Amino acid sequence: MANTETALKEAITIEGAIGAALVDYTSGMALGTIGGGKEFDLTVAAAGNTDVVRSKVRTMEHLGLKDEIEDILITLGTQYHLIRLMKGRGANGLFLYLALDKDRANLAMARHQLKKIEAELDV
Repeated sequence: MANTETALKEAITIEGAIGAALVDYTSGMALGTIGGGKEFDLTVAAAGNTDVVRSKVRTMEHLGLKDEIEDILITLGTQYHLIRLMKGRGANGLFLYLALDKDRANLAMARHQLKKIEAELDV
């Protein structure tokens, strides 16, 4: 089982990765970040994507959908933003966030690798 730091270090090695974070969507706080920079503040991204997750969860409740969100993909002109909701003991209310450079990333492979990281992460 990997800890937060190890999981984020593995996430940033995904081809095309710009930054990654483990986020608590009940508070909007990033529990850990890696990458990013002056032009890409992962703390701001974590807080903003918390609103995306909360909105989708609320919408599913209103629709009466009895299903789970695996991941949420946001496609920008030059980037992919991947949000993977965590499952399992102690992981409720958390998500992994990964920003990717669209020209360098393989989206299918990134989703696969992020799923593997999530499965190995012990929070």
